[in-house]
Parts: sequence; structure tokens; C-alpha cells
Amino acid sequence: MITRRGFLKFLGGGVGGMMALGGYAFALEPLVRLNVTRYTLTPPGWTPGLKLRVVALADIHACEPWMSASRIASICAQANTLGGDVTVLLGDYATGMNLVTRYVHSDEWSKALATLSAPLGVHAILGNHDWWEDKAAQQIGSGDTFGHRALRDVGIPVYGNQAVRLEKDGHGFWLAGLEDQLALLPGKKWNRQWMTGLDDLDGTLAQVTDDAPVILLAHEPDIFPKVPKRVSLTLSGHTHGGQVRLFGRSPVVPSRFGDRYAYGHVVENDRNIIISGGLGCSIAPIRFGSPPEIVVIDLG
Repeated sequence: MITRRGFLKFLGGGVGGMMALGGYAFALEPLVRLNVTRYTLTPPGWTPGLKLRVVALADIHACEPWMSASRIASICAQANTLGGDVTVLLGDYATGMNLVTRYVHSDEWSKALATLSAPLGVHAILGNHDWWEDKAAQQIGSGDTFGHRALRDVGIPVYGNQAVRLEKDGHGFWLAGLEDQLALLPGKKWNRQWMTGLDDLDGTLAQVTDDAPVILLAHEPDIFPKVPKRVSLTLSGHTHGGQVRLFGRSPVVPSRFGDRYAYGHVVENDRNIIISGGLGCSIAPIRFGSPPEIVVIDLG
């Protein structure tokens, strides 16, 4: 039979433990930790002899104190040391929460991202928050956001339902970038009843004009069931690995498929997708069991 003293000791230990976990989830993991997560694969239909290293950054969510311009620049500096042939940015540069000490302007985060370098270039798509934070773009319902303009102003091409052919060692491959699948918010002020995506998978892949392998950049992984086998690899972010990940699963994932595409390398019907856990936070500045990460993919 537990005594009052024993109960208070247990309660104190529990409170202390909860405070320690809270400190870790609010400060240490989102602010200090940075993993480099590596994948090696040869997707079906990949060109023999084409060895390609892709470095991927997702979900930066620039804001202070969680993701300042100086921290973004530091992450970019580390990414540059990883030997990537091509670097891809998978969207959500704008902050996704109000628990901040300062909002980081697009001029600041784009200049930090401009320090990225790779032999075959740095290539970007946008995410839902890049659209949601731009009220003018929401009103118009199309066109460029401040994210499009900021990235292009520093020399980083942004793909909105576009494909480009690149080449390494005489072997070609395609980067195909989708516009965001959740770009336009519903609401009376926007005269929209439903969430509306601006993605055009068929139109994007129609721009591929030869048999070279295709890497698809799609911010949200929910498009994956529609992706044809013609695409060698899909790269996504958006989920943050759930931000809280316990025993290999995430209790809450911003996907209509739940934990199915929450994180990591998923293979379905000989099709491959890699979902990055991302770098920043949205809704709340919490990460537990899903530390910020740079993703490195070796193909071939």
C-alpha cells in the first residue's frame, strides 16, 4: 500500500520527468539536433551506370527562435558538405505557427538558401504554407507567391507543374516538380467552398520527352497512389514525420492516409517514395522522436 510520502515522491518524479521531456521536445530536439538520414536504392527502370546523389531539404518554416536565417544558413553549409550532385528543396519555407518571437521575411530565408550549391544545381517546389501565408495569392487563386519570387530572385528555380531534364556523366534524368496539392484555402473571403490544389501530375509528366528516369518532387505525399510507375522516385515532405513519433509510428499525421506516408522510404507496387521528416515545426514548436533532418539519397 503506497504511503502519502511515497505518492508525493512518485508524483514529483513524474512531474520532473514530464518537465524534462517537455524541455527536450520544445528545445533540444527542434533547436539543437540535426540528423543526416541516408537512403540507397536502385528504383525499377533506373538507368544502369547512372550514379546520382540527391540532397533534400524540406519544411524549413523560417521563424525565430526556432529557425532563424542564421540557422538556415548553417543547415545549408552542412548540406553542401554531403557531396550531392543535385539539391532539392521540398517546400514550406514560410512559418506555420504563431508561437514565434519574430517572423523571418522571405528576403532573409531565401538569401540563406542561396548559399546552397551542387554541381547540377538547386531546385525547389513550394508547400502549402508558402501559399497559405500569401493573402494576395489566396485572393487571386493562382500565379506567383512571395515564395516563388524570393527563390527566383536568388537564382533558385521553382517548379510549379514543370519538368526539367538534367544530365550526369552522359546519362539523363528528369526532375518534375508539382505545384502544391493544398494551395488554396476554403472560405467565404476567398469565394471557395473546398480546399483546392494546383497540382497537375498528368500535365507535368507530359513534359517528359524520353525514357530517362524521373524524380518527382511533391510537397505532400498524398499524391503517391496516383503516381505512375514511369516515375522512378517521389520525394516529399509536409508531414514532419508527425513531429511526434513513438515506437516507429506517429499519432497525428497531416495526411488523409494517416501513418501510411508519415515518414521514410515506402515501396508500393514497385514504386518508391521517400518522405523527409523535415527541418522546422508547424502548429507548435515540438519535436519528439522526429528530429530535424537533411536527407541524402544515393541512386544507382
